[in-house]
Amino acid sequence: MTEAVYARGLVKEFERVTAVAGIDFEVRPGECFGFLGPNGAGKTTTLRMVHCFLPPTAGELRVLGMPVPGECRRIKRHLGVVPQENNLDPELKVLESLLVYARFFDLARRDALARARELLAFSGLEGKEDERPDNLSGGMKRRLVIARALINRPRLLLLDEPTTGLDPQARYQVWQRLYRLKEEGVTLILSTHYMEEATQLCDRLVIMDGGTILASGEPERLVADHTGREVVVIGDGAARAEEVQTAAGGLYRDRLFLGGDLFLYTDQGRELLGALGYLGFRRLVLRPAALEDVYLKLTGKEYED
Repeated sequence: MTEAVYARGLVKEFERVTAVAGIDFEVRPGECFGFLGPNGAGKTTTLRMVHCFLPPTAGELRVLGMPVPGECRRIKRHLGVVPQENNLDPELKVLESLLVYARFFDLARRDALARARELLAFSGLEGKEDERPDNLSGGMKRRLVIARALINRPRLLLLDEPTTGLDPQARYQVWQRLYRLKEEGVTLILSTHYMEEATQLCDRLVIMDGGTILASGEPERLVADHTGREVVVIGDGAARAEEVQTAAGGLYRDRLFLGGDLFLYTDQGRELLGALGYLGFRRLVLRPAALEDVYLKLTGKEYED
């Protein structure tokens, strides 16, 4: 097997709506692969096709070398899925939640108990075995959902917005666990609303909008290819675009108008800032380019967090 996931011309239609419009992508074994995009871009629909929750309308999809939907039962035995919501049973205590889930994979009671205790240690939930979900913090609940998805030792783990709603400390704790899974050779696929998360975790990613893939590659390469090293942000600069163009000359590669502001993408930030300084803008900021700038440039939309 050369790809953990292989998709060609993948389409998903719902009545008159095309949620995924013929996308191609490959996920390599052992990497973390990300999907970025606004609400309605097709990210979650794509993940649901990969974990056999939705059948493709058209195209070719193979997961772990097996075709979807033809081998979904076999595929699911090797998958772990972390949904967008914490769908924990409030009546089940922490340890019970893991043991009940282990039954879906026909794990023997003794093996399931050993695996559950291993995962409680991995997730930092030791001592919480007899707690119910309502007594856990948001970060603990999220780590429990991830632990539950790992009960069958999956080769491929799918995470739909794994840290949405968590505070920075809880988010980092989840990241630590995902780093460790990568080191152990687990293939990760995630959709995320956090640019920093994608930059920190993803070896490669795609940016989606309207059911199509706009760009793909390593986060650093996407920034270099689409924006350059730096960004100059001019507050209310859109209204003076011609004046900016005259003053800046060829010091920027491309530009974006967003909410009245003007974004200039450049490899010559200091020189560009000097050329614009005398124009008297109320806000003139030079900063390093980031993945968020690629997203804004390609979609023309502010990210909905």
